[in-house]
Amino acid sequence: MSLADGAAPAADLPKDRIRDAATIILINRDRADGPAVLMGMRGSAAAFMPSKYVFPGGAVDPEDAAAPCPDALSDTCRARLAVEPLTGVGADALARAALREMVEETGLSVSPSADDPLLFVFRAITPPGRPRRFDARFFLIDARNITGDPNDFSAACDELSHLHWVPLAQARELDLPFITEVVLAEVAALVARTQGPLAEPETVPFFDNRGDEPRFVQLS
Repeated sequence: MSLADGAAPAADLPKDRIRDAATIILINRDRADGPAVLMGMRGSAAAFMPSKYVFPGGAVDPEDAAAPCPDALSDTCRARLAVEPLTGVGADALARAALREMVEETGLSVSPSADDPLLFVFRAITPPGRPRRFDARFFLIDARNITGDPNDFSAACDELSHLHWVPLAQARELDLPFITEVVLAEVAALVARTQGPLAEPETVPFFDNRGDEPRFVQLS
């Protein structure tokens, strides 16, 4: 299930309901042409972000809270995820949703660990007036944590087409949602100042569009 979809038909959901969602940004830093991120294109008939290139991700499902994943997130990430909650969804459910969506939409399995966990790098709430609204958390992890062939998308569902590794330096040339452009800029800056293993960002940008006036803060 992608960020465009929900557990119930759209007609059954309140028009302005904000759903919890999670996304994984896979970064491959071992390529000869420089770091690249995995992206795919949404269908032209999608209600949310049609024909746009996005990262794999989607809404949190109830079953995502069924089992903890203690090694997927650092204590710092967990603390930041708990700031200004809209619902009671926990950090483990967000991590599970992100990992599940990666499998569904790309066919790739990612195995974070205590030494190489998911890094919480961005949060954004969809502005009012959109056909779908999400409280989306963006996680970053190195592609070396993929189990299997990172170029094998044969088990992917059909929600994203044109799945491929996009050079980070060229990614913003694609047809992207505005928020994806902003996230890519943050990721590029983080990668540029990281020589070894990916590290926690000093703060996490949060675009809060719950109300009529947009609000931008840094989660520390």
